Amino acid sequence: MASFIARASMGLCRRSSSLLLARSYSQPLTVLSEEEQMMKDTVARFANERVKPLVQEMDRESEMSKDIIRGMFEQGFMSIEIGTQHGGTGSTFFSSILAIEELAKVDPSVSVVCDVQNTLVNAYFNDYAGQELKEKYLPRLSTDLLGSFCLSESSSGSDAFAMKCSAKDNGDHWVLNGEKLWITNAEHAGVFIVHANCDFSKKHRGISAFVVDKGTPGLSLGKKEDKLGIRASSTCPVILENVCIPKSQLLGEYGKGYKYAIEVLNTGRIGIGAQMLGLAEGALNATIPYLMERKQFGTEIGSFQAMRHLKAQLATEIEACRLLVYNAARMRDNGVPFVKEAAMAKYYSSEVACKVAGRCVEMTGGVGFVKDYPLEKFYRDSKIGQIYEGTSFIQLNTISDCIDKEYSS
Repeated sequence: MASFIARASMGLCRRSSSLLLARSYSQPLTVLSEEEQMMKDTVARFANERVKPLVQEMDRESEMSKDIIRGMFEQGFMSIEIGTQHGGTGSTFFSSILAIEELAKVDPSVSVVCDVQNTLVNAYFNDYAGQELKEKYLPRLSTDLLGSFCLSESSSGSDAFAMKCSAKDNGDHWVLNGEKLWITNAEHAGVFIVHANCDFSKKHRGISAFVVDKGTPGLSLGKKEDKLGIRASSTCPVILENVCIPKSQLLGEYGKGYKYAIEVLNTGRIGIGAQMLGLAEGALNATIPYLMERKQFGTEIGSFQAMRHLKAQLATEIEACRLLVYNAARMRDNGVPFVKEAAMAKYYSSEVACKVAGRCVEMTGGVGFVKDYPLEKFYRDSKIGQIYEGTSFIQLNTISDCIDKEYSS
C-alpha cells in the first residue's frame, strides 16, 4: 500500500482510485453535501425556468441568448471555483461538474458555455496566472467577462502542438500571428487565452500562453460555424494578424504553454463527461413519460418487455457514467492524480450519450424524430462529445498509456 501511494504521488496512473479517496472522502460518490445539493437544485431551477423556454429558438437561430449568459453570471455559475475575494462563488470543482450536468439535461449548448468558462478559462487563470493577471481578470470573469480557450488550428487538432501560430518577442511587447479554429464561445468572448509558439526550434517547448482582449487591433473572428449540434454555442475561427500585446499578457511561464494546456484539458475532460452525462439523463427523462402514456395494442408501450429491458439497460449505463464522472471530479478536488480517470469519464460518457440519445429516438418513434420534441436535438448534440477536448480515440490512447505505465512500474 505504501509503495502504491508513493507511485500515485509521483504522478503515475493508478490501478485503483477508491483506496486513495477513502482517506479524504468517506461518503458514497453520489451523496452530496448541503452546499452541493444547493448548487444542483439552483442550477436545475434556472435550467428549467429560464433556459428551457428558449432551447428551440436558440437552436433554430444558432444564437445563444445574452439573457441566459447574463443570468448564469448573476447566479454565480460562471465563476464557481474563483475565490470570493475576486467576486467568485468560492466553491469546488465538483460543484462546477454538478452545474454542467444540470444545464446539459435541458440544453447541452448552454452547458458547454458554463463548462469552458469554469474548467478551462477560469482554471487557467486560477492555476497559472501571476498575481497581476489574476487581479486584472478574475473579478471580471466572475461578473460579466466570457473567455475562450484557443488551441486548435487547421494543422493541429489531435496533434495540438503542431501549431503554426507564432509569438515574436519585440522588446516591450509580443506580436502574435496565426489562426485558431473551432473556438468555443468566441462570438461572445471578451478575452482569449491564445497558445502560440515563441521558438519553433524548441518544438512544443517553445509554446507559451497569452491573454488577448477582445478589440485588440489585429484580432478578428471568422465566420461562425454552421454545426450539426450544440448550435446555440458559438464556434468561430479566431484570426491574429500582427496582434501586439504587452509583455505582461504572458500567462504563466515562458515555454510552459504546452504543459498548462495538457493539464487544463485533463480537467476539462471531466467537464465534457458531465455534459454528456447530463445529456443522456435529459434524453431518458424526456422518453420515459412518453413510454408510460403512449398506447399500442391496448397497453402502454413502456410495459412491453423490450422497452422495459432497454430502459433498464440505459439507466444502468447512465449510472455507471455518473460514477466515472463523479469519481474523477472528487479525485481532482482531493489532489489525487486523475489523468486516466478523466479520460475514462470523457470516453465512456460520450459513448453512453450517443447510445442513449439514439435509443430514445427509436423508443419514441416519430415523436423522437421531429423538432417539436427535444430528443432529435439531444441526438444531434450528443455526437460532439466524441470529438472535442480530445476525441474518443485520443482518450483510448491516454487510458492505454496509463495502463502501460502502471504495469511497467
